[in-house]
Amino acid sequence: EVALRAAHDLVIVDWMLPGRDGPSICRKIRTAKMSMPILMLTARGQIEDRVTGLESGADDYLIKPFDFDELIARIRALSRRYSPGSVDPDELRLGSIVMDVKAHSLRRANESVELTKKEWDLLEYFLRHPNQTLSRTAILDYVWSYETSVQPEMVDVYISYLRQKITVTGMKDPIQTVRGFGYMLDEQYA
Repeated sequence: EVALRAAHDLVIVDWMLPGRDGPSICRKIRTAKMSMPILMLTARGQIEDRVTGLESGADDYLIKPFDFDELIARIRALSRRYSPGSVDPDELRLGSIVMDVKAHSLRRANESVELTKKEWDLLEYFLRHPNQTLSRTAILDYVWSYETSVQPEMVDVYISYLRQKITVTGMKDPIQTVRGFGYMLDEQYA
C-alpha cells in the first residue's frame, strides 16, 4: 500500500506477504500507471513463478537465497533504466513537446494538441522513457494495462494516430520505428 501512496525510486516486493501476494501488488502498481522499477524478491524459483512475477509487472526477479552483491547490482541496473526525476514530475519535456501532467495539457512547437486518453498514456510513456526503444509488449502493458481483448496491432494503430497529431509539418517524425524491436521517441526530432 505504501508503494501506491507516493512515487519511489524502487520498490522491492516479496511474493509472500501477509494478506496479499507480490504479483497482485505489482499489478496494482502498474494499473495505477506508476512507472517506478519493481524488483520481486522471493523463494519461489519455478519457471512458472518467474514468468508470473514478470508478467504481473515486476521489472526483475531475484530468487532467495541470493548474494547481497547481486541484489545491489540488480538495484543499480534497474535504477539506470529509470532516469532520475522521471517517476512523476508535473511537466514532461522533450524538445518542443511539453506535457503538463497536472493540467492535462500538451503543447508541440508551441501549439496546443488534443489527445484521447490512450494517445495521452502512450505519449506519457514515451516521454518517461525518452530515447529508449519500447517494445509493443511493454507499450501494451503500460497503456492498456491488463485489458485482455487488446491485440498487439493496436499499438501500431495508436502510434499512427499519435504521429498524426504530434508531427509538425516540415519536421521529421519524432516517433521512430526500430524494426524488430518497437518504437522510440527520439529527442533529436522532438
